[in-house]
Amino acid sequence: MTTLRETIEEANAEALRRMLAADPVLVDVIPAGEAMPSLGGRTILHAGPPIDWDSMCGPMRGAVAGIAVFEGWAPDLKTATTMAAEGMFSFEPNHHYDAVGPMTGMTTVTQPVMVVENRAFGNRAYCAINEGLGKVMRFGGNDEEVRARLRWIRDILGPAFGRALRGSSGIELKNIIARGLTMGDEMHQRNVGCSGLLLRSIAPSLARIGIDHQDLADVLAFIAGNDQFFLNVAMAMGKAIMDPVRDIDGSTVVTAMSRNGTNFGIRVSGTGDRWFTAPVEMPAGLYFPGFTEDDANPDMGDSTIVETIGLGGFAMAAAPAVAGFVGAGAASDAANYTRSMSEITLAENPEWTIPALDYAGVPTGIDIRLVVETGIVPTINTGIAHKLPGVGQVGAGVVKAPRACFEQALLAFADEMGVAA
Repeated sequence: MTTLRETIEEANAEALRRMLAADPVLVDVIPAGEAMPSLGGRTILHAGPPIDWDSMCGPMRGAVAGIAVFEGWAPDLKTATTMAAEGMFSFEPNHHYDAVGPMTGMTTVTQPVMVVENRAFGNRAYCAINEGLGKVMRFGGNDEEVRARLRWIRDILGPAFGRALRGSSGIELKNIIARGLTMGDEMHQRNVGCSGLLLRSIAPSLARIGIDHQDLADVLAFIAGNDQFFLNVAMAMGKAIMDPVRDIDGSTVVTAMSRNGTNFGIRVSGTGDRWFTAPVEMPAGLYFPGFTEDDANPDMGDSTIVETIGLGGFAMAAAPAVAGFVGAGAASDAANYTRSMSEITLAENPEWTIPALDYAGVPTGIDIRLVVETGIVPTINTGIAHKLPGVGQVGAGVVKAPRACFEQALLAFADEMGVAA
């Protein structure tokens, strides 16, 4: 007779097999409404677990107002805010639509989304295009400058990128990640290497599609000038890798971590699509000139999907420069973050290795049992948004996942397995 331990070990082995067998490829950029046919008008997808307007933080509310004006649902920000408070928009998590979004995570019907296909399992995942740094909608920015950039992304960049990808065989992402780790990226706060590799991969195809020369120059300059461009690609990749890991009976592997500026939520393979939530933590980090921790909003975003696959804070050893940038200590401390994360994961990824750790693989497969047993919680690299609507990014740092999420998940898992708490 199979014991409970053997059942869990077999289930987790299957979860790891699916993670490591994934074959994520960037294949297209299309409007969100086309990618997600069930995404209706006046539905706003957001980062994190489910939340209503009354519980939303300042930057999330600012982004909601901004995206409503962008979509033409409201004539101005004030009206949009009133409409949101009166229940005239529907709010749902990105994760419920096979999607992810950074920080506030706004996704609506006309926005272009990058499409990553996991060719090993046939599923697709989506993420909007990265806007750049500073006053942007993902950090709660919402003025005309922010909306004009989104219109350019929708009307010029997105269609061009999509045509270029459709004219190619797609861009295989696992090799780009592997090379990025050797170039100092960890794929959450530092994407310099991978953004450059992506640009090199797509530039010839962009040149061949025959768009206006000025538009081509603008597209290339935008990607080249945005060191975080690859972040959103990595997020869609993470979602595409982890979705096939859902719903494995007996598995204690975390399939999603996400936050909405109010709550932090996780999902676990063996408990399906249930969210386990706890109040989100405040990030600790460095602030842009003129801002302090008094200006900061609690952490938010779906970008923790990259930590879920062993990157970001889990791969800090590959990016010692990030440790200083996010206020996580000296560059020499970066390896300690990765070593700590290996205490709560099931294996290493043999394809994604870190030179500074003698080519050890990134820690892979967060196990809720190990988090509760050790008391070590996931470390997450993150940006910091101003707590008021409309301001934008004010810094960057690290944040800890709340242990309570994992404790709740373990109790629910025990109940699923018929084990008394």
